[in-house]
Amino acid sequence: MDRIEIPNQATYSPVALSDLLLVAPFAARLMFRSTLPGMVIQAATFGAYAGSALRDWAARRDMRRIDFLDEFGADVFELQSTPEPVREAEVRSLVERLNDEYVTPEGTLDEVAPKVNHHLTRFMASVTGQVVETSSEIRRFSVAGLLMPMAYGACDIISGDIAIFRELGLLQAHVVTHEMVHRKGYWKEIHAQVLSYFSLMTSGEPEFVQSALAERLHRQLQVLSGDDGEVFHARVEELGLREELEAEFHKFQPKLPTPQAGLAKGMRTLYDERMKITGQNGLSDYWTGFTDFLYTFSQSTDAKQDQGLARI
Repeated sequence: MDRIEIPNQATYSPVALSDLLLVAPFAARLMFRSTLPGMVIQAATFGAYAGSALRDWAARRDMRRIDFLDEFGADVFELQSTPEPVREAEVRSLVERLNDEYVTPEGTLDEVAPKVNHHLTRFMASVTGQVVETSSEIRRFSVAGLLMPMAYGACDIISGDIAIFRELGLLQAHVVTHEMVHRKGYWKEIHAQVLSYFSLMTSGEPEFVQSALAERLHRQLQVLSGDDGEVFHARVEELGLREELEAEFHKFQPKLPTPQAGLAKGMRTLYDERMKITGQNGLSDYWTGFTDFLYTFSQSTDAKQDQGLARI
């Protein structure tokens, strides 16, 4: 099978190069009362950042990209709306399966990252016939986390740097895989959602399958609650989830202190507009788009991939 390697050299830096580009002048001003040292560090950092990005770009030129509409019969702007009764039935099925197959998430971030990267690489290769190797490095801090208090993690699509901002429990495998999809060169959020879901569901590892199913239930509830946190929590309490699962689901929509809540609302608005400008539907691609993609795929008459991937 054809194989390419994306170097992702920036991901091996002790500190995220994008963070250094942002904070070096300010740190130098505080420490040395001069911006010159910071400017020198910033210039050197930019050279390393740009060099790494250029090498990754060169490697990606030989990458076979997935044609989502051709393979799955669905894509960002080619989606059928999921009927509400179908959503409600799916919620019941997901609750039943999660309750029956519950396993305590035990893998640490360092353990999970290379495993989910392997499963993502394997699934993508099953579609394209090409193995795309990338770094499995994950950071636990990024300046982006301070600006996006509601986010679970982020990937710098230019450098491939990934940071996970908080403990994720049940969703850890899904979120890490989602960001790994971006690292491999797919920048649209709906693509990251579905490739993460399919790779985990076909992994054969109970903890990873559970994470994918939990994300699917999480997003169906988000759609059915109208993205209203209070309604979301009320619905979670009515599901009949086992105690461990219910506690985890309440964490998916945390209540933030007033200052953080204001920042989160502002950043959500900006990010929603940014997504629309870049050829996406907006933040709804994380929940409505993701679940509608699975429904559209399941109803397609010409999808090349096995529609059993969309079943619960």
